[in-house]
Amino acid sequence: MTIAAILGDKGADLVFISPDRTVADAVALLAERRIGAVPVLDDGRVVGVFSERDVIRCLREHGASALDQSIAAVMTAPAVTVGRDDSVLGALSLMTRRRIRHLPVVERARIVGIVSIGDLVKYRIDRIEAEANAMRDYIQQS
Repeated sequence: MTIAAILGDKGADLVFISPDRTVADAVALLAERRIGAVPVLDDGRVVGVFSERDVIRCLREHGASALDQSIAAVMTAPAVTVGRDDSVLGALSLMTRRRIRHLPVVERARIVGIVSIGDLVKYRIDRIEAEANAMRDYIQQS
């Protein structure tokens, strides 16, 4: 099971933001798209990730003026990334160790998608259920 399988199920819709935009812009994007994080791209390359955690941390440090901060100043950088050929279990392990919930998927230094811990857990559960059903069918046919 690789990250490519997750991206295949998820589709190619990629949302991103540039580092020169403001926290207010990013918050609006997160709310509009109902997502928890967005990769930060500069000239097509992932330079960081901006997430709900960054919003909270920025608000604590800057109060109401946090919304005027640039993404570059408050994003989580450098971004932890995975490749299309990385395993789902490896990505889950990486997320657990690093305490993160989103991983940009990078190929040849260019972003090709993003996966969340929810995407990975859903995929694992679906695979486990499919295997259990196949085993039940096999047992019933024997």
